[in-house]
Amino acid sequence: MGKEPQAEKKKQKLIRWQKSNVGVLYALIAPSLASIYFFGWRSLLLITVVAVAGFLTEYVFLRAYYREPVSSAVFVSSMLFTLSLPPSLPVWMAVVGIVFGIALGKMAFGGFGRNIFNPALTGRAFIYISFGGWMNGGWLDPIGGIPGGFGTFISDAVSSATPMAVIAGGSPVDRINLIFGNISGCLGETSALLLLLGGLYLMIKKYANYRIVVSAFASTIALNTVLRLSGAPGVIDTVSAVLGGGYMIGMLYMATDPVSASQTTNTGRWIYGSVIGILTVIIRSFSIWPGGVMFAILTTNMFAPLLDYYMKKSKSRGNAK
Repeated sequence: MGKEPQAEKKKQKLIRWQKSNVGVLYALIAPSLASIYFFGWRSLLLITVVAVAGFLTEYVFLRAYYREPVSSAVFVSSMLFTLSLPPSLPVWMAVVGIVFGIALGKMAFGGFGRNIFNPALTGRAFIYISFGGWMNGGWLDPIGGIPGGFGTFISDAVSSATPMAVIAGGSPVDRINLIFGNISGCLGETSALLLLLGGLYLMIKKYANYRIVVSAFASTIALNTVLRLSGAPGVIDTVSAVLGGGYMIGMLYMATDPVSASQTTNTGRWIYGSVIGILTVIIRSFSIWPGGVMFAILTTNMFAPLLDYYMKKSKSRGNAK
């Protein structure tokens, strides 16, 4: 009898907080504050609305099918999704994106721990294709100064293109601005420095696997440098390739997602990260998409289970010998 109330209390738990997910949220605090400073309080509005929409989507699925508490991972997906959006994107489009990402990219596979694709990138890819005009235009210049965006709702200075589009077009971009974030772009991907500091925190705490990050960076730098030196058309300089275009947020926070990334062996993680880095350079250099990171990660997500299967099989054979 004494155990029944405790069991009932566990059943009524609304959110299951995982330490690793809380750690990622901590790492994203600085980029989130920077998004407000550079683009205004509308950033916080998008972050809040998307988080609520993501939570409700997962809650509805769980109540209907699984009777489990909502995983705190939904807030990580919602935050990463929002930080990868243009500052002026209509709120309803952001809601459509996160609902699609959580419903089709996560819950359709059975919920937390079972999804193949990164939910944040699944949602972003959907609205990127569905609302291409909004996702590729209407960029805003950062506000800057004191108090920056903390003194206004949204920047009213319009920029014609993101840094990656400018660089791909052959025009130079100030690398100092790429490092600190004082440049047009998506809400949370402009400051390479803040994203790098958060990523280092995740790797030190072992919430993100350093093998994926190191192999992704190494393969990107190596291939991009070789193509650049060989004079291949459309290849941007290597420093800008790493600092711009959402590369940092993609490699440090999305490629390392422990569910959709390679999980079984360290060798698999090295290969997984290397493939993402190589695909990023190829897509950026030889396709119509100057970013490339999103499609590189989603493509590699698709083959991660197969990679894990063969790595595990190879390891078992080695042990048997």
